[in-house]
Amino acid sequence: MGSGQQVAVFGAYGHTGRFVVAELAARGYVPVPSGRNAQALQELAQEHGLEARVASADDASSLERALAGAAAVVNCAGPFATTTAPVIEAALRAKIPYLDVAAELEANLDTFAHYQERAREAGAVIVPAMAFFGGLGDLLATAAMGDWTAADEAHIAYALSSWHPTAGTRLSGAVSRERRGDVRLRYRGGQWERRTDAAPALQWTFPQPMGAREVIGEFTMADVVTVPQHLSIPDVTTYMTVEAVRDVAAPHTPAPTAADRSGRSDQAFLVDAVVRRGGVERRATAGGQDIYAVTAPLVAEALERVLTGRIKTVGVASAGEIFDAPDFLRALAPHIALDLHPQGA
Repeated sequence: MGSGQQVAVFGAYGHTGRFVVAELAARGYVPVPSGRNAQALQELAQEHGLEARVASADDASSLERALAGAAAVVNCAGPFATTTAPVIEAALRAKIPYLDVAAELEANLDTFAHYQERAREAGAVIVPAMAFFGGLGDLLATAAMGDWTAADEAHIAYALSSWHPTAGTRLSGAVSRERRGDVRLRYRGGQWERRTDAAPALQWTFPQPMGAREVIGEFTMADVVTVPQHLSIPDVTTYMTVEAVRDVAAPHTPAPTAADRSGRSDQAFLVDAVVRRGGVERRATAGGQDIYAVTAPLVAEALERVLTGRIKTVGVASAGEIFDAPDFLRALAPHIALDLHPQGA
């Protein structure tokens, strides 16, 4: 456990950031809340008895002060298109690991493209998208692969009982749409395609008792960035249940509200990862409550493994590449219901 190590949390007062601060504290770390909103920081710091450090992504010296004495930094501040590079640069200068919870495809692609060589040469650890989107699906797909070194295709389907987006989700989505324009991204044949047609609607058969559900196909999420970074799979596709897409697309869907003492909403989720090679299919599934809240144990478990040296590589790495995926997923047992299905040949 944390043994009192300080961990800077940039964007600590955001919806997900608050869950991360609470999870780190529960694991014995000393979170150092950081961000540009001094009042929100102070309120959070007083609530947990912590030291707040005001910092802004456009002020390098303030970031250096925020990271001083920290063993690592977790970036929870979206839109990540504007925060990722400055916080990574600060982490590299401080010679500490960097992890983020970014679900923005473009921000994640930028991290791999711009920092892979530099981080590897420096022996630095950078783990992007260590969250529900990007991290969990990647871990499941990696676990499903088992002893396969390559597969023909990977499919990751999400069933959400509802999707009440946070203000951060809406802002990040708007930034992604601004960068991408009137196109959507698809990963086929080992490369990115920019599509202008509508994403297909189809059925996905989830494990029982959920069964067949209407989904939007090619609903491209961060897993489509993280999976091909380390798995030899030329076609990677993600899917989302139609009801959840309607929720997140509607402009007046309210933000999530707490349904229990931990602050989790009553949203239920199921993530179904399937990899196929020839005529053989392998599958791994995880279910739980609240996609924002479950990000906290995901990134905290990752942080703990990085700081204790339980990693397989350095540089910029996806969750499934840097960690032992089945072992990592089993460590999340208090937070997810895991089913690593019997594997095909």
